[in-house]
Amino acid sequence: MTAEPRNRGRAQAVRDLKRSLILEAARTIFETEGLDGASLRAIAAEAGYTPAALYFHFESKEAIYAEVLQASLNNLREAMAAAVANTNGPAPGLRAAAMAFFKYYADNPRDLDLGFYLFRGGMKPKGLGRERDEQLNAGLAAALLPIAEAARAMGASQEEADLMMVDTFAHAAGLLLLAHTGRIRMFGTSAPGLMERYIDERIGQLERLVGAQAAAPALSFLKSND
Repeated sequence: MTAEPRNRGRAQAVRDLKRSLILEAARTIFETEGLDGASLRAIAAEAGYTPAALYFHFESKEAIYAEVLQASLNNLREAMAAAVANTNGPAPGLRAAAMAFFKYYADNPRDLDLGFYLFRGGMKPKGLGRERDEQLNAGLAAALLPIAEAARAMGASQEEADLMMVDTFAHAAGLLLLAHTGRIRMFGTSAPGLMERYIDERIGQLERLVGAQAAAPALSFLKSND
């Protein structure tokens, strides 16, 4: 290898390191201040750079936030895929995927904050721009896909599988909010236990629905021959 490619490789390694340090610093600031309260100046100070130096790597605070959140969604997707890989059959796979989603955010509450664009002073959703929002929504949908795929493998229609995915997300988000704020204690129960119960009930409902749909043509045939 000549000196020029070697130098280019070293320069790229330095850029990658700086970018990584900026993202780590940004995550710390976002966790403390939220998107609304964070500033490029604070991120730069945490990373040990000047604000101007950040613009060599990112165009805006929102661009940094989007990349931090995308990394979180990638970790979520990997956790869910790993959980499903250790199962045998669609029903256990659906249960594993749903509980892996819940567990990831139960173990990483700051990632839940990132996902909902939480701010100091309460929940005030704010977009990161249409293109970034669409990309991040696609990242979340990709992470949740094992739930819909397992439902389809159980015999659900695409519409029913998508509904299962959305319902699971909504139910988990509600329980996680109760758990992380401590409100779950007033009900004298546990969020993981309620999540497991919900998923088992939904799997049972889906199995009964698919069974009824499979039996319908046979019943129709018998009636037509009465």
